Amino acid sequence: MTVKNVGGADLRRPRLRIGRDDPSREKAVSDHDRSDAALVRAARAGSESALETLFRRHWRRARQAAYLVCLDRGGAEDIAQEAFLAAIRALDRFDARRPFGPWLHRIVVNRAIDWTRARGARREVSVTALPDPSSAPGYGEGRADELVLALGELGPEHRAVIVMRYLQDLSPAEIARALDLPRGTVNSRLRRGLDKLGERLDEERIR
Repeated sequence: MTVKNVGGADLRRPRLRIGRDDPSREKAVSDHDRSDAALVRAARAGSESALETLFRRHWRRARQAAYLVCLDRGGAEDIAQEAFLAAIRALDRFDARRPFGPWLHRIVVNRAIDWTRARGARREVSVTALPDPSSAPGYGEGRADELVLALGELGPEHRAVIVMRYLQDLSPAEIARALDLPRGTVNSRLRRGLDKLGERLDEERIR
């Protein structure tokens, strides 16, 4: 999917270019050292450089979160891009006192759940489809492969809460608010999902 001219920027995977006549170009280097909150404020004011830096900073984890929920490489790419565009459109309503990353990733996960439900995609996945196996935090390459296979045994709702809890480091209460679920439902899905993951990973180690 190609995304063009959103807020004046060309968001086509993390390959953004700033035009020579862009007045924010001189600030591009310093943007990398700025906080997300400062970048959000600058993006609201029309800085393409700040918008590009936000995109580059959060793209990999957003795509990874989408993939771990939908288990489809092409789908994850589209979901992450669409979620980022939705975040851009909603920047004026975003409370800059809150962390940008978890807010963006909640959009990603919700869209990934919807995408997966729409395709009835509760299916196993080949580890060869994993875009970046070693990118799963806390896992080596082999361990990441096992994790993805185990996640493929779960439905999207269980995958989502596990990704949000352990990849995005959100609390159960934050997950409940993000997914508009009772706290007890989130805890139940976490328990069941982790039990199934544990069983599958134990089976892989025994083989």
